[in-house]
Amino acid sequence: MKVFLISNTENPEKTCAAAALTSYWYKGASETYEKFTKKEIEDILKKVIGYGHISVIEHASFTFSIEGVSRACTHQLVRHRMASYTQQSQRYVELKDSFVVPKNLEKNEKYLEALENIKKVYEELLKTTTKEDARFILPNATKTNIIVTMNSRELLHFFKLRCCSRAQWEIQEMAWKMLKMCKEKAPVIFENAGPSCFFTECPEGDLACDVWKGLEGKKNKKEIMKKYFEKRFG
Repeated sequence: MKVFLISNTENPEKTCAAAALTSYWYKGASETYEKFTKKEIEDILKKVIGYGHISVIEHASFTFSIEGVSRACTHQLVRHRMASYTQQSQRYVELKDSFVVPKNLEKNEKYLEALENIKKVYEELLKTTTKEDARFILPNATKTNIIVTMNSRELLHFFKLRCCSRAQWEIQEMAWKMLKMCKEKAPVIFENAGPSCFFTECPEGDLACDVWKGLEGKKNKKEIMKKYFEKRFG
């Protein structure tokens, strides 16, 4: 898996701070934008985000190129509706790459043999039919590339769900890579981004991860969970 941040709103936090100030200041953003100091931007954003007025961070968007992930992963990704997607088409692009192999199946001969057989049949089908029809035999493990654009508000929601250890391993890894890049570009906006357990009680109930379940009765659960994820994803 490769994740690249290929573009984002220029000066994302400055733009969002200007939007926030616009809502309660008599001057327009054209008069205040260039005058903002780094400290003022930070203070404005922390204030409005702290109030829960996060519509202003929708003005900052981030575009990622996600490459070499499975179709199983992108099927989950595109369920986040407040985003824009462009995915590699199996109607036009012939399968050239290999498949995604989960770590716990790397030595599973039946799984690996099945993938090899599928690839052979796919290649045979291409001799007699179109890529559009031959693709029907391809599994969820098929590698794909996708571009996704989300605004900051949707990214916070995405990270809350997909950075969770209950998320599927592949999209979880993707989410943490994306979060790291977002923090570099907009550290104030994404200062507290991450799974739900960073902020409140885990919402998964009986389905909560074993790490969280093992913290029952402890007061510093949020800090322990942050250290756990920091150790896993850096």
